[in-house]
Amino acid sequence: MSPTKPLPAALKRWAEQRIGPVVSVRDASHSWDRSRVWDLEGGSRVHRYLKVSPSVKFFTRESRAYRHIVPALRHTRAPHLIDSRAQDLALLLTAVPGAPAKELGLDAVEWRTVHQQAGALCARLHEAGLDRGDRAEAEASLSAAADGAEKYLARAGDRLNQDEQQLIRDHAARLRRAGPVPAGYIHGDNQPRNWLWSKHGLALVDFERSRPAARVQDFVILATTQWADHSDREKAFLRSYGRELSDAERHALRCLTALDAVNCLAWGPDNGDAEVTARGRRTLDRLMKEDRP
Repeated sequence: MSPTKPLPAALKRWAEQRIGPVVSVRDASHSWDRSRVWDLEGGSRVHRYLKVSPSVKFFTRESRAYRHIVPALRHTRAPHLIDSRAQDLALLLTAVPGAPAKELGLDAVEWRTVHQQAGALCARLHEAGLDRGDRAEAEASLSAAADGAEKYLARAGDRLNQDEQQLIRDHAARLRRAGPVPAGYIHGDNQPRNWLWSKHGLALVDFERSRPAARVQDFVILATTQWADHSDREKAFLRSYGRELSDAERHALRCLTALDAVNCLAWGPDNGDAEVTARGRRTLDRLMKEDRP
């Protein structure tokens, strides 16, 4: 179990200048070292969250998303930004109801409902307008993903055998040849740990990886986890998303799952994350089996 991370006094003072007295503080960070999030309880039991981003890049992405993109999700479907403090990479956010869907022991019908609502929210997010600079970044996103293959292969080392390494390189090459796919503003970490479910419906949280990209990149984790064994969840998601994926998107998604696999096998063992490691190995084993003549 990770040690509790104390809220710096200067950040507490800053938060109280915005929201009034804080009566209690709870460490709400994830288990990984760079996660720093606190639940602040104020008067009348109103809760807000203070998050310190792990990097300038993540702070910039998340603060921009909350200011310009997240409002498209509408009230209660995502936190709202109260204020930010760039020198400390700090974000002060409203709370939204619910708990991570992955922690709730949902049954099959409930999971389909969750995916149905997630599809609708992702559609709103993806349809947010892109400016000229955003569009250039989004259109280059698949090539950028392919460029990362060798870096991940080097980090993973002998966790992949030669045939597996070649499969990754082949899929990176195929990704470069993928046809045009729709671009948009993606969540970037679109999975049930960032879907809060309650009687009020679904809300999305954690926008530090949000960015302009190929929309299909928001489906990679789902394709390698939730959808891999539950096609009904994928169907529910895409039904409310408003369309099926194009052939070019399906091709790109398969290539992206291969790159996700090697990324997981590079990052997971080095960070003691058995779940991520297992995701990578499972995806790679499936792709190897499917690619055999």
